[in-house]
Amino acid sequence: VSSVMIERITVPGFKNTPWAAKQLINKGVDAIMVFGWIGPSLTDKITYAVASMGLIMLQIEYDKPIIDVTIHEDEAGNEEELFNIAVDRSRKHARSLILMLRGELTKWAGMGLRQGRPDVGPIMKS
Repeated sequence: VSSVMIERITVPGFKNTPWAAKQLINKGVDAIMVFGWIGPSLTDKITYAVASMGLIMLQIEYDKPIIDVTIHEDEAGNEEELFNIAVDRSRKHARSLILMLRGELTKWAGMGLRQGRPDVGPIMKS
């Protein structure tokens, strides 16, 4: 990956992201990042799970990576913490996607890197 071109499609809600992802696939993109902000209710969580399955099906059917960068409102106790999680998760997932497309992600596997939270360190061998 020598350059990155970003194309954005905004949809009314997370359940519409599989449609938007398919539109981007039809345009010939190499990969997709889906950004979502999911509410705390059971309905929100079920809607997320169903849409997420749709994104997984698209990855399999079209052989295109789709990175789900989702923030759940109940992940943190306040807006500032949610914002910090969202920014950190977005940056780290974007970095991982670029490394994956370049074939350079393997050396980072098992290192305990987290998106949206502090890293936990590498897996220890016993």
